[in-house]
Amino acid sequence: MTKVLPIREEPAPEPPALHARAMDNLAFIRSTMENAGAFTAVSGWGMVIVGFMAVAASFIASAQPSTARWLDVWLALAAAGIVVQLWAMLAKARASGVPLLSGPGRKFVLAVSPPLLAGAVLTIVLHRAGMTAVLPGLWLLLYGAAVAAGGAFSVEIVPVMGLCFLAAGALALFTPLAWNDWILAIAFGGFHIAFGIPIARRYGG
Repeated sequence: MTKVLPIREEPAPEPPALHARAMDNLAFIRSTMENAGAFTAVSGWGMVIVGFMAVAASFIASAQPSTARWLDVWLALAAAGIVVQLWAMLAKARASGVPLLSGPGRKFVLAVSPPLLAGAVLTIVLHRAGMTAVLPGLWLLLYGAAVAAGGAFSVEIVPVMGLCFLAAGALALFTPLAWNDWILAIAFGGFHIAFGIPIARRYGG
């Protein structure tokens, strides 16, 4: 008679350790919160510094003897302003312990970059074509578009500032050329200062 052997059951796999599951859950929650949060590393004090620089640049540019020298002044301001803002944003992000290019940070950069790059290219093209007179309006419109788009991923006051720049750009395109430096001073100077101070006070710098 054949001997019947008992069926050996394979041992059930051990469930993952509680600690590992908890760490996975925390990582998921943290990633979700980062992607859903607002980009708060926009530096209000950086804006204020850029605003005062723009006011000074408007006086210097208006005193230049040629269009080329006028353009050099505003391009120098643009380069210096980018450096100041990046430095201020890095310092604010480091102080708050949040990576600058976190989920909202990446979205902010992706939203802001295309209008700014378009402005740089169009500046070269329009200057070569002898259409420098339209540059102030173009700068303000594209900068406003960049700020409004990036503001969708930042604190609520940032898109409002973008809309103000858009309005200033439209004004610059339909007003006498002699007004351009004043409009640039009010927009790049006044708006940065007026919006930068409440951003700095409400959102930590």
